[in-house]
Amino acid sequence: MIIFKLFLTFLRIGAFSFGGGYAVLSLLQKEVVESANWISPEDYVNIAAISEMTPGPIAVNSSTFVGFKLSSFWGAALCTIGVILIPFLLTLLVSVYFQKFKHLKQISWVLKGVRPAVLGLIGAACFGIARISFEDYKSVIIAIIVFASVYRFKISPILAILGSGILGIIFYGLF
Repeated sequence: MIIFKLFLTFLRIGAFSFGGGYAVLSLLQKEVVESANWISPEDYVNIAAISEMTPGPIAVNSSTFVGFKLSSFWGAALCTIGVILIPFLLTLLVSVYFQKFKHLKQISWVLKGVRPAVLGLIGAACFGIARISFEDYKSVIIAIIVFASVYRFKISPILAILGSGILGIIFYGLF
């Protein structure tokens, strides 16, 4: 049954998505696009973009969108519950015991070991989205302009999104 598979898939994604929303995007692509073939790469990129632009965590937004696309309301509900259940339980557990054990070197070692993995997951998500998004030289030019504007001139991400939309209209036309 697809609903049960969706729940288990998003439970697994939630369990291994250390580092937040950007890290979850690479797991989402692997599980939902490449392994299960539930959505197309183009739909994945659109879901990632919409999840980034809408209020709330990327992991929750993307799981809700995927669940709704595949199985309407109940799919959205179960995917959302699946992706947040284990992190929620782990957060409760950590909040109870962290103050007690935070001085231990082993805790510091674990956290230092998780950081590079999170960076790798974020990089994989960026690479996966870039591979699908760069359709032609125009999209590459837009990406370079937006990256340079955010990195060099520290413009707001909201302005970057609006600016890239305007560049899209200029480069590709209204219709």
